[in-house]
Amino acid sequence: MEQARAEAVIEAILFAMGESVEISKLAEIIEEDVRTTKKILASMEERYNQEDRGIALTRFDNAVQLCTKAEMYEYLIKIAKSPRKMTLTDTVIETLSIIAYKQPVTRMEIEKVRGVNCDHAINKLLEYDLIKELGRLDAPGRPLLFGTTEQFLRCFGVKSLEELPEINTVQLEEFKQQAEEEIQLKLNL
Repeated sequence: MEQARAEAVIEAILFAMGESVEISKLAEIIEEDVRTTKKILASMEERYNQEDRGIALTRFDNAVQLCTKAEMYEYLIKIAKSPRKMTLTDTVIETLSIIAYKQPVTRMEIEKVRGVNCDHAINKLLEYDLIKELGRLDAPGRPLLFGTTEQFLRCFGVKSLEELPEINTVQLEEFKQQAEEEIQLKLNL
């Protein structure tokens, strides 16, 4: 494999892995011997150090890792300190409400209440750390159980689930009606 291509492959692997990778494994992947692979890595390391780049190649005993240069940490801190913006659609909020009030709850139970598939909403809630997997139900198929997190409590300004407002039966009926309307819209498409 030509050197430019080998460097691109190594860079892609190290970026995607996000942790150290053994040099012997990299050599195997680029179909070169370890000695040649070490030369390629040295070339990459030199270029990263010479150019004004935000990344560097870090060597360990028999492994390497793609890392952020130390002089870039002040910029990383700025982004890490800025709050991640959450966008909660009505569907996501409804799904979160069901989980908050019925936890621990399975995906199927959530979908039974909503009447529609809620994979996207659950994935968003997991991504925002508002819900977490609590284990598996002791039933056929061993479905995952979901519940809320401490982050959920912080975001909604409550110290415990007992502080959540009582369920309004009128609002519950409205949720059911909205879910039925969503089903009809999807069926008519």
